[in-house]
Amino acid sequence: MKLGQFEIDILSDGTLALDGGQMFGVVPKALWERKLPADSRNRVRLALNCLLVRTPTQKVLIETGIGDKFEPKFTDIYGIEKPTTLLVELEKRGLRPDDIDIVINTHLHFDHCGWNTRLENGRLVPTFSRARYFIQKDEWEHALHPTVRDRVSYRPDFFQPAGCQTEFLQGNHEIVPGIRVEVLPGHTRDMQCVWIESEGECACFVGDLVPTRAHLPYPWIMAFDLYPLETLAQRQRLFPELAARNVLVILPHDIEAPCVRLREKDGKILGEPVTPNAHDGKDARHVQS
Repeated sequence: MKLGQFEIDILSDGTLALDGGQMFGVVPKALWERKLPADSRNRVRLALNCLLVRTPTQKVLIETGIGDKFEPKFTDIYGIEKPTTLLVELEKRGLRPDDIDIVINTHLHFDHCGWNTRLENGRLVPTFSRARYFIQKDEWEHALHPTVRDRVSYRPDFFQPAGCQTEFLQGNHEIVPGIRVEVLPGHTRDMQCVWIESEGECACFVGDLVPTRAHLPYPWIMAFDLYPLETLAQRQRLFPELAARNVLVILPHDIEAPCVRLREKDGKILGEPVTPNAHDGKDARHVQS
C-alpha cells in the first residue's frame, strides 16, 4: 500500500495458537468462540504480522515475528506453523536482512521479537546486521528481569544479542521523520505503538493493545495484560482518535484482516477491513467486532 510518500507491506512470520481463555480474559467462551473458534486444546489461531515501511531514505521493520530458535516442545505448546517466514517475505520483496535500516519492537514478548537475532555458525547474532533497533529502556529491563507471572513470555536469546545495536528510548520519540513511537501501558508497562505519517495520511501499528478485530470491544482485554485497567483507559482514549482521523490500523495477530479502519456507530467500535493495495477503505465491508 502507498501511504503518502511511504510504501507499507504487512509481512507474515507464520501463525501460532494461544489459549482462548488467556486471549479473552473475563469474556465468556460462549461469546469469544463465535469470533475465533477454538481447537481441541482450547487454542485460537493467531497471525504473526510484521510491518515493513519504506520511506524515501529508510527501510523500517516493525516487529520481527517469532523467529526459528525454539525446540519441538515449544512448537507444540504454541502450535507454531510456518507456511512462510519473515525472512522469506523480505526476500520476495527483493530485500536481504542487511537492507533493513531500523527495527522497532512494540515490546519484547517472544512472538514479537523472534527474528531480532539468529544463529550463525552456532552463535547468536543480530539478524539485521546494519539496523538500529529501538525499544523502550524499561521494557528491555523488564524483559531481562520479568516477574514470576510473565517470565514465560520472554526469551532473552530472541533479543539480547542485538543489544549492541539497540537504542533505548524513554517515552514517546520520533525515530525518523514520519515515524514515531508512543508508549501505551497496559499489556506491559512500557509497550509502544508506532505511528506512520506522510502527506496527511496516517497508519498506526497498535501492538497488543488490539491483537485482533475480535478484541475491539473496549472490555475484551487479554488475561496476558499486566495492567488491564490501563489497557481499557488507553483504548477509550485512542479508539475515537483513530476513527476520527481515518487512521489505517495494523493489527499484530489478525489472520483475515490485519489492516482495518475504525468506525464508531451507536457507541460501538467497528473494524472495517482494508484490502491489500487499496488506497482507502471504501471498498471494504464493515465488520462489527
